[in-house]
Parts: sequence; C-alpha cells; structure tokens
Amino acid sequence: MGFLDKLLGKKAVEPIQIFAPLNGAILERQEIPDPTFSDEVLGPTLCFKPEGDDQTIYAPCDGVISQIFKTAHAVTITSKDKVEILIHVGINTVDLKGQGFEAYVHDDQEVKAGQPLIRFDSKVIADAGLCGYVPFVILNASDYATCQFVTPQPITTKDVVCTLTAKEE
Repeated sequence: MGFLDKLLGKKAVEPIQIFAPLNGAILERQEIPDPTFSDEVLGPTLCFKPEGDDQTIYAPCDGVISQIFKTAHAVTITSKDKVEILIHVGINTVDLKGQGFEAYVHDDQEVKAGQPLIRFDSKVIADAGLCGYVPFVILNASDYATCQFVTPQPITTKDVVCTLTAKEE
C-alpha cells in the first residue's frame, strides 16, 4: 500500500486463498472429457486427478454448504469471502445415483477448511466406465478482479490452488 492510500484511508485488499479439496494432481483443463467443464461454461475451472488411498473431498475454505447433491457426487460451497465453488466428483457420476458416494455434510451447514465433505469410491466410478477426474469451478469469478489458479502439478489439501482478489470499490 502506497503513501497516498494510507493518507486516504484505503485498506490493503488481502487476496482470498482457496485450498485443494483433495490429494492428487492438477491436470490441464482440456483433459476433462466434458465440455461443460473443459470449456469453462460454468466459470473458471481446475481439474484434479485424485491419487492415493484417501478418497475424500475436503472443504477448500471456511464457508457454508450451498448445496450437497442428493447423489453426493457434487457439492457447492460459499466461502466466508462469498466465493461460490462447485466441486464435482467424476464425469457423469450422477448416473451412479449415489452409489459409491457418502455425504458428510448437509445444505446450509457451516464448514471449516479441511473438513471432510464427501467420501467417494474410485473403484465404483471406474467399474462403471466413468472418468474419476474432479472438476473444481469458481462459479462467481466475475465478482472478483482476478481469479488465478496454480499450474498443473501434484497437490495436497494443504496447498493453495486458487487466489482471488476483490474488485476495488
């Protein structure tokens, strides 16, 4: 913050950080075999490939569950900073009608970053011939000045994968 900002009483805007919802790797968005996600129809999108034995989706920030789908294959969360995030486990996994998914949360529930949201069984997804990638969408990115994702790399739930900055008032 510069001298003039201090003099005028402007507060420095802290970036909003969103953590990875699972352990695995970030892939190129174009690898998602669903144009709704690969073409970012719903908003800026990251693609995760789950890895390891921990088949759990964790809250990527403090916030409130906006919606947990009946089939538990997807969840939307609104962060305390009003960032709206969709986490979708697998592609076309709604067709499993909840088989292989268990929700740990309910609509309107407050959650803390790192709290388990959904447990999924990647074997059930694979046995059904479905893709197990996890699209992660910032639904209201246009409400922010910037929305930046990290580049494809291995990640854990302790890693920041998205940084947003508020628009100046």
